[in-house]
Order: sequence, then structure tokens, then C-alpha cells
Amino acid sequence: MAEAIYVGGLLVATPLLDDPNFRRSVVLILEHDHDGGTLGVVLNRPSDISVTQVLPVWDPLVTGPSVLFEGGPVQTDSALALAAVPSGEEPLGWRRLHSGTPAVSRLGTVDLDAPPEILQGEIAQMRIFAGYAGWSSGQLASEIAEGAWYVVDSEVGDTFHADPRALWRHVLRRQPGELAFVATHPEDPTMN
Repeated sequence: MAEAIYVGGLLVATPLLDDPNFRRSVVLILEHDHDGGTLGVVLNRPSDISVTQVLPVWDPLVTGPSVLFEGGPVQTDSALALAAVPSGEEPLGWRRLHSGTPAVSRLGTVDLDAPPEILQGEIAQMRIFAGYAGWSSGQLASEIAEGAWYVVDSEVGDTFHADPRALWRHVLRRQPGELAFVATHPEDPTMN
């Protein structure tokens, strides 16, 4: 199953995953190396902290909601930004994700130390994440084998989904076969 892990793919938490950091989460894989591990960001956890409170100069470029997203439990005091470019060009201050996946071909990370003015008009969408999710070599493959994650393809709108809290159900609902039924799994199965 480790070969199914790839940059640009999504990790979708199965109902079995009850870790509060990842319960019903959708993680976009940003880096993956069979020997070095995997890094990603949780796409569907908007926080209550506005971008203007932490990085006010970037607020005009952020795609709504204009809040920091909880990217994962690792280094929560640091920020990572993802942005989509409207064309194939690579503007200064932006670095493309290394993926052959069409859904993320125009997606990359933003250097938050760069002046925002150099990206004004160069990016189409942007979100900022506090922290990230990380797995050491073999750790994520073990979690997948244990049934904690589904690995599915991402689509263009996933990273900047208009209703991030509904992303888990949205991604599952579009899957083929029986996996689509998982989207109807109740939050609390005892209430079923």
C-alpha cells in the first residue's frame, strides 16, 4: 500500500481513526520519500484565528475563509502556505509541488518571508496552515495497512474547498463503489 502514497494525493481518515488530530480529516500529501517519510497538511480544519491576527500582510491574498487552518500537530507555531497559480508560470516566492498529478499541477508553496506584493496578481488562490502532519519512513504505510486512512486522488477544488468542514464527506461521496457509502457514516455511531 505504500506505493499508493504520492505527492498530490489525499489521505482521508477512515471512521476507525479516532485520534483527535486527524478524526475525519483530509490531508494533502506535499512530500513523500520512501526512505525519508511523508509530509502533508490537513485541508479541512479552519481555526478561529484570522490571518490578520498573525500574518496581516498576507490577508488580501488569502482565499476565504480568511483564517489560519490547522495543518497538523507538528510545529503548530510555524506557518506554511499553499497557493494555486492561474497559468503554468512559476512566480517568484512560489514553488511548485513535485507531482505528476493534474489536480495539483498548479499548486505550490509560498515563501511567507517574501513580500506579498511579488505574488499579487500572480496567484489565484491561497490558504495558510499552522503546522503540518508528518510521518517517519514506513509509519504512514503502517497506518494505512491498519485501516486508518484511505488514499484517494485529489481534485482541483479540494485544497480551496468553499466549505472546508464538509470536505471529508465531499471527497468520500465522489469515490467509486462502496467507499462512497462511508460518507454517510454518522459522527457518533452509537447514535445510529
